[in-house]
Amino acid sequence: MEIARLGRRWLPLNALRAFEGVARHGSFTAAAHALFISQSALSRHVLSLEKLIGTVLFERKPHGLVLTKAGEHLVASVSKSFDRLEHALDDIMNDSAPTQRVLRVQIPPSFAAHHAVTIMRDFRREITDVEIDLVSPYGVGPPATDVDVAVIYSKPTVSESISDLLWPVRLAMLCHPDIWKAHEGKDLAEFIEANEIVHVRINDVPRHHMWSEFVRRAGIRPVKIDRGIVFDTAVLAVEYAASGEGLALVDENLFADHLAEGRLVKPFETTLDDGYGYYLITHPDGLGDTAIAFFRSWLIQRFGTMPAEEKPPAPLRVVQG
Repeated sequence: MEIARLGRRWLPLNALRAFEGVARHGSFTAAAHALFISQSALSRHVLSLEKLIGTVLFERKPHGLVLTKAGEHLVASVSKSFDRLEHALDDIMNDSAPTQRVLRVQIPPSFAAHHAVTIMRDFRREITDVEIDLVSPYGVGPPATDVDVAVIYSKPTVSESISDLLWPVRLAMLCHPDIWKAHEGKDLAEFIEANEIVHVRINDVPRHHMWSEFVRRAGIRPVKIDRGIVFDTAVLAVEYAASGEGLALVDENLFADHLAEGRLVKPFETTLDDGYGYYLITHPDGLGDTAIAFFRSWLIQRFGTMPAEEKPPAPLRVVQG
């Protein structure tokens, strides 16, 4: 089967700019205003691009425009390409004077609460001409299309992106030391039944799933786990537990500092490998960008050289796609 290719001389730059604008603003009207062209002209550009590549890039839903799978694939490359062109042109217009490179980095909330400040501080001390624009959206799964590099909380997935496993998640039951003292001597089932359960909400996962799996894999008698409080993030669940309330089922590696400081204890050795991990996600095109490539290497090395008392399991590298 012959592979279709589009030569560089035929690249539809105006249409690509129109497409990227609509994808970024989420509507034809807003994109037209931003690009200072009529909405009809903008629509023609997008339609011509869809006709050229033979596929639809947007789906029109009741709540607005949604990128198709092809659109998501295209917008990541287009946005990054335009960013690089803009940066290069700015350099030239300023007599090649060095300008500040800005990396847009995505980190999940609980990871950010423990590592974002030190990551940004230490990286900026080492690389002074690169700034970090940090976003921390809630949720599980692939990163936003407008970021350069992302740490995500996810199960292994096959994609075109380069995926580096920083560490696999290992869930453990943590609680305040006073709770353990009050119930010391009870077995695991009795301990759980005697205390409030703290849940962490995960997209597309039933509310009590992790606790159900923890109890099932522990092989203990049936315990009522469909009760207790639910938080959107693990860091909130841990803070609640550290205040002296409930049992939190969270990644013991992420909250190793709480254990080391004695704010929380791990009363039982039982843990759950839930299949999730913290992955560093980079688009292959980004490796040609010196700043992105350096930040990726720097972050992988950082989690491979943490002090022993803070260190999660050694990073395992996986490349998918």
